[in-house]
Amino acid sequence: MKVIDHIRQSKGTLFSFEILPPLKGEHFEQILQNIQDLLEFEPAFIDVTYHQQEVEYRDLPNGNIEKRTVRKRPGTVGISAAVLFKTGIDVVPHLICGGFSQEETENALIDLHFLGINNIMLLRGDPPSTVKYFKPEPDGHKNALGLVKQVNNLNNAIYLEKELQNTHSTDFCIGVAGYPEKHSEAPNKQLDIKYLKQKVDAGAEYIVTQMFFDNKKYFDFVNDCREVGIKVPIIPGLKPLVSINQLMNLPQTFHIDMPEALVNEAIKCKDNISVRQLGIEWAIAQAKELKKSGAPVIHFYTMGKSDNIMKIAKEVF
Repeated sequence: MKVIDHIRQSKGTLFSFEILPPLKGEHFEQILQNIQDLLEFEPAFIDVTYHQQEVEYRDLPNGNIEKRTVRKRPGTVGISAAVLFKTGIDVVPHLICGGFSQEETENALIDLHFLGINNIMLLRGDPPSTVKYFKPEPDGHKNALGLVKQVNNLNNAIYLEKELQNTHSTDFCIGVAGYPEKHSEAPNKQLDIKYLKQKVDAGAEYIVTQMFFDNKKYFDFVNDCREVGIKVPIIPGLKPLVSINQLMNLPQTFHIDMPEALVNEAIKCKDNISVRQLGIEWAIAQAKELKKSGAPVIHFYTMGKSDNIMKIAKEVF
């Protein structure tokens, strides 16, 4: 079932979460176990992230330097199919601009379509860690708007090769990202929401927000979106705090603010076990308020762990 249909048919707030493919060489079983741990809360769908390849340099014994292109977390398509077939839960694989030409994007979409997957989350994606600014592939998309337009074309049986005849249409439900505290590269919130509206107008059917720790950021964001005519469901994304280091790392990485009350409580914690418990309690309070306000879905970023998400879900769903 499509994400948008789950939302339309539900009489209350749904539960969903995101998983990461395992690092190359690691087993898939731990991912499946994390999913099994959360099945009792009846997730409507599960997102599977995609990770762009990165360039690494390695010193060789002969004194030369070897340049290697590696993808540390491959397997998005395979994991999406495995989760769908093993659990019957709808999956939402992520597709990004980085590392793909338009032809490669089209081929990936065809693979997903043939597997019976009809949800897709479209993102530009961050630049590799060794690169400061995002650079699209030759003939690749420079932003998520281009991806949305291409998927919408495929949904209308319009392929890159115009000479094709008797083409078959795909049927993807398109999700895109929203930023309650503004995308780091946008000059201001107003322009950021303008870009978001362009993606919705091009065919996106729902929005999932970046993590936030202050619900007012989400409520204000939803109001701002509605004021410019964005009418699609806006799903809040939550990530529980798990360590004291995240007080600095999360704002630096995701360009978000940490509420003063949360920071003050975290500083009082004696160790990361206490911080983790604080993160669970904070996320429970957030989720309960979001559910009470009528959020269509509450989406959790698991970061490969399920135990804290289980504790939150037991109190909320």
